[in-house]
Amino acid sequence: MSTASINSWCLTSVSASKRSLPALRPSVFASLNSSVSPPTLIRNQPVFAAPAPILYPPRRGEEMGKDYNEAIESLKKLLSDKEDLKTVAAAKVEQITAELQTASSSDPKAFEPVEKIKSGFIHFKKEKYDKNPGLYSELAKGQSPKFMVFACSDSRVCPSHVLDFQPGEAFVVRNVANMVPPYDQTKYAGVGPAVEYAVLHLKVEYIVVIGHSACGGIKGLMSFPYDGTTSTDFIEDWVKVCYPAKTKVLAEHANSPFPDLCTQCEKEAVNVSLGHLLTYPFVRDGLVNKTLGLKGGYYDFVKGSFELWGLEYSLSPSLSVKDVATILHWKL
Repeated sequence: MSTASINSWCLTSVSASKRSLPALRPSVFASLNSSVSPPTLIRNQPVFAAPAPILYPPRRGEEMGKDYNEAIESLKKLLSDKEDLKTVAAAKVEQITAELQTASSSDPKAFEPVEKIKSGFIHFKKEKYDKNPGLYSELAKGQSPKFMVFACSDSRVCPSHVLDFQPGEAFVVRNVANMVPPYDQTKYAGVGPAVEYAVLHLKVEYIVVIGHSACGGIKGLMSFPYDGTTSTDFIEDWVKVCYPAKTKVLAEHANSPFPDLCTQCEKEAVNVSLGHLLTYPFVRDGLVNKTLGLKGGYYDFVKGSFELWGLEYSLSPSLSVKDVATILHWKL
């Protein structure tokens, strides 16, 4: 019969100060290698007699204020000559002023996705890559991470950010609700290759499954009726991977408010995923040979806390999935 030791700890995170992104100043270089002379104009006169209008891009900030002040001064001079225009001009000036204030307050804040990506890479290149050339030189030769991490796709819970993993330290798989399905060579086959590669080729020492608070995938698992009807193409079938967690939580906390049920399920689903990992033959072999350990974690980004519990086994090769369920206290 197998033995199991379980240990756990909890810590409160300290938020790091945010770094400002540098202004983007791209440089573009070009060279002409061709010896062919540039083409000449067939006709050295404009096609149309009327000159083309010159279009100036709208200017903001100090330039906009300067233009506006000049326009006001010109308007005052005009009004001093023509008294009958004052009433109409006053209303127009008020309208233009409101429009300029709206434009100047909203336009600079418009989100520019391409600029965000560019400035993000420039920050990485300047503050990380260029400051640690030795690390990135070694990473170019290959990787040897100690951890394989299953984390949620949720944008608020990036594991490298929360746990401060550096490049090369963690082989990461992210999906909805950080779930690990049981071994199956045809269904959910995207997870199998990642586990196999991490364990057999990268020789990771720990597989860590990290749940988190306010998880939309777990909320869906607890909400979907599973009565034969579906309202999604993928989500319902996917989160059902951890359906045993829902069963256990409802059986033990049936009278709890729905948010509390979701919190319980967020943690219990981690245990279900740890159990599913033991259905992978190479994971079981790693545990039997004591070259691999499994860890479960839970990040509460509302409280700023992180829990970690260990499941380190001295397994016999005959350990069944039912035995695993008994150890992890969930029902098949």
